[in-house]
Amino acid sequence: MIKVGITGNMGSGKTTICRIFATLGVPIYDADSRAKALMLEPRLKNQVIALFGTDAYDLQGQLNTAYISQQAFSDASLLTQLNALVHPAVAEDAMVWHEAQSGPYTLREAALLIESESYKQLDCIILVTAPEKIRIQRVQMRNQWSLEEIKARMAKQMPEDAKRSYAQFIITNDGQQSLIEQVMAIHAELLKFSVNPS
Repeated sequence: MIKVGITGNMGSGKTTICRIFATLGVPIYDADSRAKALMLEPRLKNQVIALFGTDAYDLQGQLNTAYISQQAFSDASLLTQLNALVHPAVAEDAMVWHEAQSGPYTLREAALLIESESYKQLDCIILVTAPEKIRIQRVQMRNQWSLEEIKARMAKQMPEDAKRSYAQFIITNDGQQSLIEQVMAIHAELLKFSVNPS
């Protein structure tokens, strides 16, 4: 069973692509949601509190994502330290999850798959791309962020073009090309690769 990663910058449409793969019976690991779950576990929770203070969690002990995001994205040092805590925990959790799955391949969805170097654990990478204008529109529809905030967050991500060299497969999600056809073509290739990985 091979390990496949899927990544793309903010607003590229990774989640939409993963839903299509899921209809094919492919097990999907959502690194973002798992990171939030792991940050509720005692070891990581204590480290996050040490980094951000008690405001990192609400009175019910739930993650205060708005506060953490605001702090981390306004202080590069805090963001680096947070990533250093969370990324190794997610990478370990993902490997355990993968071993528990069945099928030709699993798919790990993560925005920072390349930046965190998690891609080194995987057999191949799918990159989801979209023009910046479209990505901004998607984020505006999904989040209540200003255009300035969206652009500031996007500026902190590795440029899309720089990620292309890491990817074995690229999906263009520009509203013009069929996503289903692109996914089915990659799925067929991955099925062949899982049978004969050499």
